[in-house]
Amino acid sequence: MRDQAADLRSLVAQKEPSSRIIAVTSGKGGVGKTNLAVNLALALCQMDYRVVLIDVDLGLANVDIVLGITPKYNLGHVINGEKTLRDIIVEGPLGLKIISGGSGITELANLNGYRLEAFVASFEQLNQEFDFVILDTGAGVHRSVISFVLAATDVIVVTTPEPTAITDAYGLLKIIHQRAPHSRVRLVVNMAKSPAEAEMVAARLNSVLREFVQWEVDYTGYILTESQVARAIAEQQPFLLSFPSSMASRSVKRIAGVLAGESAPSQPLGIRGFFARVSGLLHF
Repeated sequence: MRDQAADLRSLVAQKEPSSRIIAVTSGKGGVGKTNLAVNLALALCQMDYRVVLIDVDLGLANVDIVLGITPKYNLGHVINGEKTLRDIIVEGPLGLKIISGGSGITELANLNGYRLEAFVASFEQLNQEFDFVILDTGAGVHRSVISFVLAATDVIVVTTPEPTAITDAYGLLKIIHQRAPHSRVRLVVNMAKSPAEAEMVAARLNSVLREFVQWEVDYTGYILTESQVARAIAEQQPFLLSFPSSMASRSVKRIAGVLAGESAPSQPLGIRGFFARVSGLLHF
């Protein structure tokens, strides 16, 4: 009987098309992580990339709220064999595809044997369909959050200038570096009063990281505090669509441009390989 870890390694090793897997995460809640994930996904769609947004935030799944949609099914229905992956995909604005994680994220840790292989293999059909997979993870350092972050090819950590947010971002960044030192990690400062304040936050974080971890994170951009962002959230509309000329929209487009301008990772996973890694991290 084959070892489960060997099965997972085999699945990851299989050659497959390379979707960029980008985990958007944060050390604490309330920093605008989901808002960034949604608007970043839409900005990439505007650049004619094929994008799927997967909500894997178990505690506060808010992608549907920001987009004003109500997904009927989630990954839990796929795991239980009630629905296929195609059945649970919801179409959003600009052709963005959305998958709700729901209870399926917890259930992943309980899968074994052929059920785990069948679930991972179900993502084979998506491998050639998307250029970017954006993950809206939970906040903090819970095992389920860290599993998705460590399995991704790229990580965006969102913080604000609030002292507790900076402290929690540092704790998360330290864990990422310790457990996946070769990960491509970026920092985005949200709710800043000015570009100078955002740069100061990034500089402060990097100063502490250099001193205690001998490492720096790439500062990728900022989003300023703006009344239009709050208005868009209240109207359950992405600010990129409601206020395309706002400072926040221009900032997100710049961040999307940075991502699009970079080369793909040297060891691409593809969506199927990514979920195989997530499953392995949740199990071991």
